[in-house]
Amino acid sequence: MSTIGSQTGLQQVLALRQQIAERSDALQSLRNAQPQQTPAATDTSQGVDFAKTLNDAVQEVNATQKRASDMAAAYERGEVTDVAQVMLARQESSVAFEATLQVRNKLLTAYQDIMRMGV
Repeated sequence: MSTIGSQTGLQQVLALRQQIAERSDALQSLRNAQPQQTPAATDTSQGVDFAKTLNDAVQEVNATQKRASDMAAAYERGEVTDVAQVMLARQESSVAFEATLQVRNKLLTAYQDIMRMGV
């Protein structure tokens, strides 16, 4: 049997969360070290598109939740007899959603920190 859900989706969300936390910490330390310096222009042509990465992660969480919902409905109809698989899918969906909430909270905190910066 194949595994339920995609571990890569959860890993992507957790990696994105870690990346945001690291960047937030770096911005905070930079702000504390050099409060009078103006930010330099950034080159957006290299690296990964942040919006696309975030969108892909959210789509992966959505797909995980849909799979869990489909499995629960199939169990209720009697098509799936392994309740452990259904519960595992629901827990995976829950963890992915909680990780997404944490990423959102970190983004909001970073945005608020940036808005509080003096120009």
